Amino acid sequence: MRFAFLFLSVSALASSLLMAADWPQFLGPQRNGIAAAEEPALNGHFKSDIQPLWEKNIGAGFAGPVVSGGKVILFHREGSDMTTEAVEAKTGKVLWRTVYITDYVDSFGFDNGPRAVPAVADGRVFTHGPEGRVTAMDLETGKEIWAYDTASAVNSQPGFFGRAPSPLVVGDKVIIAAGGSLDDKPAGLIALDVATGKLVWNSTDDEAGYASPVILGDMVLSWMRNKLWLVNPETGFVLASIPLRASMEASVNAATPIPCGDGRWFVTAGYGVGANLYKISPLKQPTFEPVWQKQDVMDCHYSTPVYHDGYLYGFDGRQETGQKLRCIQVATGKVCWDSPGIPGGTLLLAGDKLLVVTEQGELWIVKATPEKFDQLTAIQILRSSHRSHAAFANGILYARDTEKVVAIPLGGE
Repeated sequence: MRFAFLFLSVSALASSLLMAADWPQFLGPQRNGIAAAEEPALNGHFKSDIQPLWEKNIGAGFAGPVVSGGKVILFHREGSDMTTEAVEAKTGKVLWRTVYITDYVDSFGFDNGPRAVPAVADGRVFTHGPEGRVTAMDLETGKEIWAYDTASAVNSQPGFFGRAPSPLVVGDKVIIAAGGSLDDKPAGLIALDVATGKLVWNSTDDEAGYASPVILGDMVLSWMRNKLWLVNPETGFVLASIPLRASMEASVNAATPIPCGDGRWFVTAGYGVGANLYKISPLKQPTFEPVWQKQDVMDCHYSTPVYHDGYLYGFDGRQETGQKLRCIQVATGKVCWDSPGIPGGTLLLAGDKLLVVTEQGELWIVKATPEKFDQLTAIQILRSSHRSHAAFANGILYARDTEKVVAIPLGGE
């Protein structure tokens, strides 16, 4: 695969632009869809005509933005160029742009761009392209540090919609759900050295799904195509696993597992998988203990729900037949309320407010309360028919569609 680099001058950021908090990876600082506690509180009054601080044209793909050190990192596709860009968070000014050439074609003709949200750690940007290329770049300059082709190195398979799980950085390793094999040994999960890109370990005999791996104490939890896995991030040693997948072949696991306090983790998908609450013991020999498993409670087709004060908020239902934003009680699985029906959307939690970006391109701001669906405002910020997860940092929401990315200032009290 050919590649090229295009570097633009990098402007120095003044000390006044120091961020209150970052959104450096998929689902935010703690990989759970919740903004950092340092973020300014959002008040209950929002204009119905909020104007973007800036907007910028963007190429194909469903990879949402991330924010680190005053930079917004964008991963998208322009023609045959798989493009990573850093833009100034306050202005949208392009700081650098790095590309490699790809010939990836989505087998369903859905979208030929990247799905996986980048990760930023230790001054590096990590991307995972749909063709299987993992790339590490310098955060300040965009210069490529290394690249690792999972398709050729560990026989990673594209699945229905290409490779989609986002990179997870754990110490000096980048964990990738590759869904491959190496010399007849499993490489469902692999670990690459942060500094060099060399393979450190390969483990887990499973195909990749679309959910991304997360940290659970000193373990990595990953929902693959067929099972939930717990592995040691230092060695890849499998600590525990439990089967969980749809019986039908044409199905995906896309929502990332979410912690719900007291060792409980919520795992959800459509296609008959339903809503599943597990108690995961962090003992010497970890175990998955089912707490409850229910259908038609919160069956998330592609977006990941968020947890707040004993309740989960997320989109229930299939995109093809319509979804509803729903609140359920974690302890019982009881449904507390539903929103009006829409095609779908994604969401994050900032303080006690849900920031929801719908497939119709609207920003909903909703109170995170189990009492009722309490929508504070609905603002058209994007075109329709997009499914990426947004980012929220320093009081600004960054969201994208198939043509542009916008920075929406939501401010504080």
